[in-house]
Amino acid sequence: MLLVQLRYQFRVYPTPGQQIELARAFGCARVVFNDGLRARQEAREAGLPYVCDGELSKRVITEAKKTEARAWLGEVSAVVLQQALADLNTAYRNFFASVTGKRKGRKVAPPRFRSRKDNRQSIRFTKNSRFKVCDNGRLRLPKIGDLAVRWSRTLPSDPSSVAIIRDAAGRYFASFVVTLGADETLPPVDSEVGIDLGLTHFAVLSDGTKVAAPKFLRRAARKLKRLQQDLSRKQKDVPLDRRTSTPVERT
Repeated sequence: MLLVQLRYQFRVYPTPGQQIELARAFGCARVVFNDGLRARQEAREAGLPYVCDGELSKRVITEAKKTEARAWLGEVSAVVLQQALADLNTAYRNFFASVTGKRKGRKVAPPRFRSRKDNRQSIRFTKNSRFKVCDNGRLRLPKIGDLAVRWSRTLPSDPSSVAIIRDAAGRYFASFVVTLGADETLPPVDSEVGIDLGLTHFAVLSDGTKVAAPKFLRRAARKLKRLQQDLSRKQKDVPLDRRTSTPVERT
C-alpha cells in the first residue's frame, strides 16, 4: 500500500521557563550541527576521507559530552542532538545528489553554518524521544515539559515526529508528521463536479453554479477616479475650520 506523509502545524504557548529550555535545546542543536559541518570541512581541507555519519555522531555528541567545553550538551534530549546531525547528513546528501545530477531541479548549495540570529530556530523529536500528546491536549516533550497547544483540528493518526519551531516574530509552533495510506488522505464523496475557468466568470461548475471573478483592478480604478475628482474640486491654500473641516473665508 502506498503511504503518504502529511504535516500538521499548530501554535504552541510555552511558559517562560519552557522558553528557556527551548532556547537551550535550540542552541545545543545548532552547536552540534555546526561542529559536524566544521569536522567535515576540516577533513576535506586536510585531504582526509569523508567523515561517515556514525563517526561524526561519536565525535560531536558522544565524546563531546565528556569534555568541559561541551558538557552542557547533556542538558537536552539526546534525540534533539541526533536529529540535528540527521539534518546535516540530509543536507550533504542533497548537495552531492545535485552536484552529480541525480537530483533534478535547481542546484543545491552545500550546507552552511547556522547562526543564533537566524530568523527560524527549530528542533525535532522522533518516537525514540517518547514525546506524547496528553489526554488534556498538551504536548509532552522530554526535558521541556507539557506545552499548551492550540488545536485547530484532530490529528488523523499518531505522529511519527514533531518539530518545535520559533519564527522571527518569537512565536512557537509544533509541526507534526503523520503517515497515512494514499486512500486515507481525503474523505470519500458521493458526487463529482467539474470546473471551467474563464474570463467573464472566475469559475463555472458543471452543476451550473457560477463564481464571480474578483475584479480588484476595476474596483481600485473606480475608487481612484472618485478620489481624483474630490481632489480636483478642492481649493488650494484655503484654511479649514478645525472643528468642522470646512473652508473658512479670509477677511
